[in-house]
Amino acid sequence: MDVRAILDRLPHRYPLLLVDRILEVEGTRRIVGIKNVSINEPFFQGHFPGHPIMPGVLIVEAMAQTGGVLLMEQVPDREGKVVYFMALDNVKFRRPVVPGDQLRMEVEMLQFRGKVARMKGTAFVDGQVATEAEMMACLVDE
Repeated sequence: MDVRAILDRLPHRYPLLLVDRILEVEGTRRIVGIKNVSINEPFFQGHFPGHPIMPGVLIVEAMAQTGGVLLMEQVPDREGKVVYFMALDNVKFRRPVVPGDQLRMEVEMLQFRGKVARMKGTAFVDGQVATEAEMMACLVDE
């Protein structure tokens, strides 16, 4: 799935669209997305000057957006729908993410009942875990 298909599923736009491509979608259970981290990202100006590190909350947001695409894939009529995140649990930051890294976000659907989903996300850089989190989201009308 390229960025145009992602834009059809998520309301996010620059500078907060944090998924560049979807590599895999395994039915309703799992999705893999990537984010190419460039020195041109606007947040690197202030985080941190001379020592750029991607903010952890944005890594979690990239995983959440990837999970949002998976959730939207399960909605037959996604027009007028949006995903709101409700909770984050067991968030762990294992290594910094710096310019030139490629984040590989793997998100697994743990449970989806009604309009509420529980997911587990892991972000990798070069095969190493950078961040992991359990996420809860709900599907709402815009």
